[in-house]
Amino acid sequence: MKRRRVKITGIGPVTPAGIGREEFWKGILEPVSRIRPFRKLAPELGHFVAAYIDDFKIGNFIPKDDVPKAAARHTLFAIAATVLAIRDAGISIAEFRQKNTVVIAGACVMDFDGIIRTVEGVTNRGLRGALSRAIYTTNAATIAASISDALGLEARSMSVQSSCCTGMDAVGHAARLVASGEADIAICGGTDSPLYRCPLVELRAVGMTPDTVENAEKLNRPFDLWRTTGVVSEGASMFVIEPESSERQGYSFVDGYAYANDPIDRLCGGMAQAMIMAIADAGIRPIAVDAISAWGPGHRLIDAAEARELQAVFGRDLGLIPAVSIKGAVGNPLGAAPAIQMAAAALSQRYSLIPPTVNWQYSDPACPLRLSNRQVSVDHERTLVNAHGISGVNASILLSRC
Repeated sequence: MKRRRVKITGIGPVTPAGIGREEFWKGILEPVSRIRPFRKLAPELGHFVAAYIDDFKIGNFIPKDDVPKAAARHTLFAIAATVLAIRDAGISIAEFRQKNTVVIAGACVMDFDGIIRTVEGVTNRGLRGALSRAIYTTNAATIAASISDALGLEARSMSVQSSCCTGMDAVGHAARLVASGEADIAICGGTDSPLYRCPLVELRAVGMTPDTVENAEKLNRPFDLWRTTGVVSEGASMFVIEPESSERQGYSFVDGYAYANDPIDRLCGGMAQAMIMAIADAGIRPIAVDAISAWGPGHRLIDAAEARELQAVFGRDLGLIPAVSIKGAVGNPLGAAPAIQMAAAALSQRYSLIPPTVNWQYSDPACPLRLSNRQVSVDHERTLVNAHGISGVNASILLSRC
């Protein structure tokens, strides 16, 4: 069966750098970190920093009566991001109902806020303290169905939960359904809101978030010589994707996608395989890639490991390819991170601008990427977007400018 080419026609970011395509693009081009002290936890737990979204109200996106009861914050982010993507594409709900539509979305972690509240309720009050809906609302499997129900899409839905690769895997799977003709149109992407006591204390325990708030905006330094560890954040990005034959203008074609796992003894060791397979899926060679959206969480070991895998794929050409990590600007929203990267990459292709790698200042010989801490004007056609997650999962997507 001949594979249809698939394009992104709507982008809906909900991020600490901005909500909606225009605000996000404006924010992500600024050489500014949105990471701040996070003071919503009990002081005895220690000091935390995060990039978070202020004053988010789901009522600004859909009527309150349509909001799923007791929906988790990550689900509300996903619904808002979907509304924004649909508006951006200029499609009516009626048109979705007339088509074979799929909704594929997910999160890296469950709704720990709901889990903590029901555990504390049962601990303090017995069965009377149980939150009856928690079994449904805290589960990442409800995200896609909640999107469909809230917006009246009447679509087939599937949720994905593949660690920090979730948002990319959702898009990759949806793109394959549209490419094969199994779906006419898809809404897809990732979301996460992990800024609660758990999992933040667990992430602190394994060294995945800083233990200080001093110079909070400087703590996340992707690929920088003096980087230490990453910073957790929250957000979402959803997309509308359609066949190339759609009359709507596209941002980028989703031309290649692949995923791979690390060998047990090699951090990010599956990333090269994911990149190679995604590039091959697009029907090109590595030399045709002219921009890289790196995972680059700002972690000393993970950044170096990704750079090693990039060198394995691109060799000496790596230093010639413009690259960026946006995590110095918005932190790491786990399963939403690769979807937000894809939003930035698609907009970068449209406007021929690559956002800054915020806080990158001192080159690390172990990370020989072509980075800049200011936006760069570069006319580029093909961007490779990388993702990596706990448990050794990796994914890559190849976007080509429409």
